[in-house]
Amino acid sequence: MFGNSKADAAKKHRDAGSAQEVQRRTSAYSAVSAAPDVISSISSGLSIVGKIIGHGAVTIFGHVEGELHASTVMIAEGAQVIGDVVAEELTIGGRVKGIIHANRVKLNSTAVVEGDILHRSLVIDENARFEGMSGRLEDVIDTSSSVQTNRQQPQAGPIDGNGKANGAPGGLNL
Repeated sequence: MFGNSKADAAKKHRDAGSAQEVQRRTSAYSAVSAAPDVISSISSGLSIVGKIIGHGAVTIFGHVEGELHASTVMIAEGAQVIGDVVAEELTIGGRVKGIIHANRVKLNSTAVVEGDILHRSLVIDENARFEGMSGRLEDVIDTSSSVQTNRQQPQAGPIDGNGKANGAPGGLNL
């Protein structure tokens, strides 16, 4: 009569399950926060003005006005970036207006880019729109050192009528 009922046993089982779930969530959170390649994102309802420096992957769904530096950048369809983008790997599905410096650049079919792209490799899908000049970078971009030391990336000078960059040794032939 005073022994454990089935309800008491079920409650103990439920409490043990809840404790295990909390422990799993805590472990998962620790693993994510300790991971060096954390993915950051700017949601579609968010608009940011200023310089953004990411220590890993950054995905943009909203609106950014200013510089964007990260190792991997994904600008989603419907997103907009007005400003320069520096990345090791950049995928664009939205709109970008500014100068792009990246090792690998991919313009998806929904991409609209107004500005120059300085790259090591460039892929442009059918129906993507690109208005500007494209130039091959000789030096590989390494955002990990520039992000950690907060140094600015070297920039090519303005391009004259000959297609050469003024101020760059020997000019940048495009």
